[in-house]
Amino acid sequence: MIAAIITAAGKGTRLKSNVSKQFIHIYDKPILAHTLKSFQESSKINEIYLVIPDGYEDFCRDEIVKKYRLTKVKALVHGGEIRQDSVYNALKTIPASCKIVAIHDGVRPLVTSSEINMLISSLIKFNKNDNDIKGVLIAAPAYETVKKIDDNSIIDTTVKRANVCMAQTPQVFFYRDLMLAFRKAYEDNFFGTDDSGLVERIGLKVKVVLGRHENIKITTPLDLFLAELIMGRDGKGK
Repeated sequence: MIAAIITAAGKGTRLKSNVSKQFIHIYDKPILAHTLKSFQESSKINEIYLVIPDGYEDFCRDEIVKKYRLTKVKALVHGGEIRQDSVYNALKTIPASCKIVAIHDGVRPLVTSSEINMLISSLIKFNKNDNDIKGVLIAAPAYETVKKIDDNSIIDTTVKRANVCMAQTPQVFFYRDLMLAFRKAYEDNFFGTDDSGLVERIGLKVKVVLGRHENIKITTPLDLFLAELIMGRDGKGK
């Protein structure tokens, strides 16, 4: 069984809206519904576990899951204090029979079902060639010159651009290895900025697949504007 965890428990304020960003509408549909639709249409995803803020159970069930016929959503999971807690809450809800889990930001609505399928197939392929590869993520290639600076904002190094990428989601892992990484992180009181970082720190390999810059995470008003433009161009708003 292959499961997806969609994190949508945040209450971002940078959009300067009274509505949590995952529930803001683009083309008369919540951002979160656009995101979930891609996972619903993925031929490789069997179940979806949706992480939501406390108090939003009825709204998400009625106005998103049922309204848009998202039949793969098996559970609504309460979010934690930080994203790592939210993902862990969902991981503990997924049946032990799960083999692979894909984790995705609920406010990245431009991901496609073909990208999801490709990442899952890639993980299986890479692992066959190298058993230490336990995860794969999609990332945007760097197209600006990257500078490493010190505490005084003095340039320390100009980083080779070919060796730099901007991590995105989905991030896909073998379930057993991801659970091991999360448990070890909590044992060590370690909190990472993404799921891959937890897997990396226990000595396992995560492979990067370069994707599209358009797979943006909606955080600011500019992101919202760009997402609407891209959806309009691609016909996703229909």
